[in-house]
Amino acid sequence: METQYFKDYSPVLNRDMECKVYGHAGQPVLFIPCQDGRFYDFENYKMTDYWGPWIESGQVMVFSIDTIDKETWSNEFGDARWRIERHEQWISYITDEMVPFIRSITNECNGTSGEPGIITFGYSLGVTHAVNLYLRRPDLFSGCLALSGIYTAEYGFGGYMDDLVYLNSPVHYLPNMPQDHPYMDLYRQGNCIICCGRGPWERPDTTYQLRDIMRSKDIPAWVDLWGYDCAHDWPWWYKQVTYFVPYLLKR
Repeated sequence: METQYFKDYSPVLNRDMECKVYGHAGQPVLFIPCQDGRFYDFENYKMTDYWGPWIESGQVMVFSIDTIDKETWSNEFGDARWRIERHEQWISYITDEMVPFIRSITNECNGTSGEPGIITFGYSLGVTHAVNLYLRRPDLFSGCLALSGIYTAEYGFGGYMDDLVYLNSPVHYLPNMPQDHPYMDLYRQGNCIICCGRGPWERPDTTYQLRDIMRSKDIPAWVDLWGYDCAHDWPWWYKQVTYFVPYLLKR
């Protein structure tokens, strides 16, 4: 498997950020690690084995990045406004710095030009970020694969709510999006797969909420609730990747 490592200074975050790219061609996939995760988690936790067939065949290129959750969502004793402002800087790092980088690498490897849509992928808190990116910027992100997510910012910010926390809490902002919003057409062109188990350590309540909101807005998404044996754990995420990726890449 072809891999590349990058370490670059991020002006918006005012720090170096690392990432790793897996693959030589194909659809770009942005992987966001779970809570407090690092760019090397995709490889260290063996996701390369389960995405491998599609990476090796040139169907996808996976870009694995760093979180800054320790400064933001996990920083429970920090000032809430500072934390969410810092999180917004990380969102800007992805949309303004990583997206052009991903498109440049992808076009070079594929021998193409243009602005290819990017699929977001994650599990646990990484899914919270991945789905939020897809919903906030469907002009940049054309699909998502979300495993075992929580779709309310209450997970990181409790009862605190302001304008920026609202923008990072899909079950709060999506109900208020008007039917004629231009993003609605982009959602209907996208490919969104959301899965959650109902077994140990899973929290499917906001998955049900998001499913119902999407249905009420006529936003297409495959929301799949797995059984009471399906735990919030790696063996199940491996099974779900193997099951869902063929559907994710159909379009």
